[in-house]
Amino acid sequence: MYIERPIDTLLLEWKNSKQLKPLLLRGARQVGKSSAVKHLGETFDYFIEVNFEKRPDMLEVFQKIHDVHDLANNLSMLYNTPVIPGKTLLFLDEIQASADAIKSLWSFKEDFPELHVVAAGSLLEFTLKELPSFGVGRIRSLFVYPFSFDEFLVAEGKSAWVEAKKEANTEKPLLTALHNDLVQHFRTFLMVGGMPASVAAWVSTHDYRQCQTELEDIQLTYYDDFPKYAKKVDPALLRNTLQSVVMQIGEKFTYSHVEGGYRAEEVKKALKLLCDAGIIKRVSHTAGNGLPLGAEVNEKYRKYLYLDSGLLLRILDLDLGGARQLTDMILAGTAEDLVNKGGLTEMVLGWELIKYNNPRSQHELYYWENTAEGTRSEVDYIIAQNMKVLPIECKAGVSGKMKSLYEFMRQKHLTEAVRCSLENFAELEHNDKRDNGALRHVKILPLFAISNLYDETENTAMYAEKAQQDIDQM
Repeated sequence: MYIERPIDTLLLEWKNSKQLKPLLLRGARQVGKSSAVKHLGETFDYFIEVNFEKRPDMLEVFQKIHDVHDLANNLSMLYNTPVIPGKTLLFLDEIQASADAIKSLWSFKEDFPELHVVAAGSLLEFTLKELPSFGVGRIRSLFVYPFSFDEFLVAEGKSAWVEAKKEANTEKPLLTALHNDLVQHFRTFLMVGGMPASVAAWVSTHDYRQCQTELEDIQLTYYDDFPKYAKKVDPALLRNTLQSVVMQIGEKFTYSHVEGGYRAEEVKKALKLLCDAGIIKRVSHTAGNGLPLGAEVNEKYRKYLYLDSGLLLRILDLDLGGARQLTDMILAGTAEDLVNKGGLTEMVLGWELIKYNNPRSQHELYYWENTAEGTRSEVDYIIAQNMKVLPIECKAGVSGKMKSLYEFMRQKHLTEAVRCSLENFAELEHNDKRDNGALRHVKILPLFAISNLYDETENTAMYAEKAQQDIDQM
């Protein structure tokens, strides 16, 4: 089953663009890139899919034919499908297998710009790094990730809930009953995760065991990919590094904790490859004195997030001795335990910040830690919003427990911050006696409402339409 996503709206915008460029979908394996393109293909009269992993013989075609008009004619013959500008969608899947196919995208833009060409690849970043002048000004990219919580709700037929929480704020919090329902669905989302196959299994069966089966298959696919990195890094090191990332979620990454006695430089290389594959995400320490946040990064302090909460639970269960304690906390633990322990909700918060951001760019994550000797304070995420630095803390406690957040605000002379928890929308005011009574405003934003931080105008129409459809079907 295909579940509509906001990426579909962006693909249709690309299709109807008057300044057409070849489109490249980038992201980890199994996050829904190919499915989204095939869904787009249903809006064209003709659709040609060239999959370089399923059809390795197509590599020779792109190696030998460099004129894109000749290439289109040959593809039309091979796939017995007309290639007509405006009516045909040409899809080059798993394009990382062919540097020649990637280069052909440049030629399509220059010599055949009226043809709709879209490409996707799961280990694409490896190949792109070997093409330093790749696509400058000629190719448009979209970055694809697993389902966000909003997308999960839409898949569940709860589009009206998405609209309701988008309209909620500190002055107009959610109804208690709706808030409780959203918390329960967020717990489910932590278990199911956002991988499309797992979400589809949940929507069709509501059987978590079916989701586990899908997640195990995906995780094995990731492990099966590791030998493809062999020229760069030992597959055993990659697996051990990934497992160490899972065990250190929410903590500064310690290289010596990777099993096998590897040198720090070897582990760093493995981490970089896993980041390039989209399987993990780096969170860099920033001084946070101003924008851009990346200008003051301390490379000695880094965290790493695994791609998906459902996949993380499968690694814990299959490879690291079980996830029973964390599963029990998700399903039945108190809000304080779920948010304050284990790093899982902090990981999901980080990915939600990425998923609701502009998918046309690749975004970095930052956190802050007081590195002064004898101190211990940390803020989970630092983002830029409205040209200002905005600290975000993932915390379920009351205002008195946010010492690190207030310390950061004090040092950077900030008056606004966000605390993410499983509480309802609210706002705290804090008179900072250590800063001459300066007034600090901390908005409480539910973990299930991170999209409220972003301008979702591109997706609002889709969610509103889906909400009406859900109501009509009730």
